[in-house]
Amino acid sequence: MKIAFYCPNKPLGHPEPSGDQSIARGLVQALENEGHAVQEMSTFRARWFWTQPGGLRQAMRGCMEALRRSLAWRPELWLTYHTYYKAPDVIGPWLSRLLKIPYVLFQPMYGTRRRRDAETRPGFYWNRLALRGAWLAITNNANDRAALERIVPLKRLTYLAPGIFPEMFSRDDAAGRLVRARYGVTDTDRLVLTVARFRPGVKWESLRFLFRSLALLDAERLSLRLMVVGDGPLEAAVRREASACLAGRVVFPGRVPRRELYAYYSAADLFAFPGIGESLGMVYLEAQACGLAVVALREGGVDQVVADGVTGVLVPARDPAAYADAVSALIREEGLRQAMGLEAARFVRRHRNLHRQGRYLAHLLASLVSGPKRPLPR
Repeated sequence: MKIAFYCPNKPLGHPEPSGDQSIARGLVQALENEGHAVQEMSTFRARWFWTQPGGLRQAMRGCMEALRRSLAWRPELWLTYHTYYKAPDVIGPWLSRLLKIPYVLFQPMYGTRRRRDAETRPGFYWNRLALRGAWLAITNNANDRAALERIVPLKRLTYLAPGIFPEMFSRDDAAGRLVRARYGVTDTDRLVLTVARFRPGVKWESLRFLFRSLALLDAERLSLRLMVVGDGPLEAAVRREASACLAGRVVFPGRVPRRELYAYYSAADLFAFPGIGESLGMVYLEAQACGLAVVALREGGVDQVVADGVTGVLVPARDPAAYADAVSALIREEGLRQAMGLEAARFVRRHRNLHRQGRYLAHLLASLVSGPKRPLPR
């Protein structure tokens, strides 16, 4: 099967990493693993395009780019990843109709309050048009389902749990020891790891919450060290805050390519990232696949990727002291920490395995192409 693929929010090759990009790339790889051909039809980034000078012209060029590629390649199905009011799919709905092929959305989002604001209203209506035109809408976040049911008929809506390829994040103790040695982390140190982009908004709020929570602990008595992997526009502020809260106990390796992250997870004793406002958080799955217990807040969709009390601890409120207590307990209780780490790796292999999700997704898409023809959705 030939699948036309499009990411309105961020193209596959965008230089700034994110969880959404990881999910999109994983989808492509999973479908290719099942023997399907996948091509990105346009690199037009639709995020807030109507607010930018020349944005409508860029959208038209993106549409024409997709049309040329589609006419040359002749896909059998159109798959758009993550359309929502900030980055609506303005290409897939009309082009799939022109080509007379099924139009499928993966991880769409919908919220009626966005039509009330003049700035978000255009994106809301473009996104609603995409949702109404979808033959099938697949959400990987159970929290989004209720809102989607307001616009997508139940027979055209389904849920597919988020997943990763576990073998990309297999624990490698030898690689972990090399990372610890490189940054002066001793065998007696208890290394807490976090991985994030240093950008304004919820990522910065989470990092600041983490630093201030850990500052409540007696880091010296616990032999606690913190490693913060990532980079971004707020790097100077992140370093200042970390130094003020945990002077001399924080290591900054910088940005690490995703294919090399397994070594950093393998170096750690525990993974901690609060996840304020986190939709899902793919880093939690990566850490767990490497056998790390997780400490996070019970917010957003984090409880869909971390099993509270089994693979980690989800703190129920934004209480720095409670968060610090959870980290301290897992640092002190090595047996519990290691047991949770074993369950974490097992959880990802059995329940959040992208190989399995990919097979199911490929089956869903193939059924649309090979099944009886039906009228296009209105």
